[in-house]
Amino acid sequence: WWKSSVSFLTRPDRPNLAYRKLKGRNPGVIFLPGLRSNMNGQKATALEDFCSCLGHAFVRFDYTGCGSSQGNFEECTIGKWRKDVLSVLDELTDGPQVQKEIEEKGEWKFPTKYNEEGYYSLTYDFIREAENHCLLNSPIPIMCPIRLIHGMKDGDVPWQISMQVADRVLSKDVDVILRKGGQHRMSEKEDTKLLVNTVDDLIDKLATLT
Repeated sequence: WWKSSVSFLTRPDRPNLAYRKLKGRNPGVIFLPGLRSNMNGQKATALEDFCSCLGHAFVRFDYTGCGSSQGNFEECTIGKWRKDVLSVLDELTDGPQVQKEIEEKGEWKFPTKYNEEGYYSLTYDFIREAENHCLLNSPIPIMCPIRLIHGMKDGDVPWQISMQVADRVLSKDVDVILRKGGQHRMSEKEDTKLLVNTVDDLIDKLATLT
């Protein structure tokens, strides 16, 4: 199996992004980390091992202000991270790819068990800018096959959100996979196995379509 090494995507007008890339055949896989996470998590490495074994292209990266990438997390927004994803798609991939309270000082601290401080801090600007990226208010013009995996024990994002996404996307080939005991991070061994198997099936489907 090939193992990736850390490289940096240089951008003249934006912070450099740390990434790991495996060359291989299409369809390739891109791993997008979650909030305050990075590209070195269990799911990311499991998907890289899977792609390496089968010879498929794979990319994982850190958003601006996260992991090994440049930038300050406190200055980030959903829009900036969206541009990170587009940069990765444009520069590092080839062909079709397989995805409470705002205090007076202008900061939102919401409780989390994934941070030593017990909460994440998001600026008011972050929240205000995020309103530009709400997708459930209108149809979502995506026509490719989609698989949504959600843990029913997710205490941060209700699994019903995945049902709403499935209803909004225009694609007819949409499956929602609910894991009864799955937590928010879906980080148990069987959760990761489900993710890899789902990606495997999706690659087979896309290979047939193309």
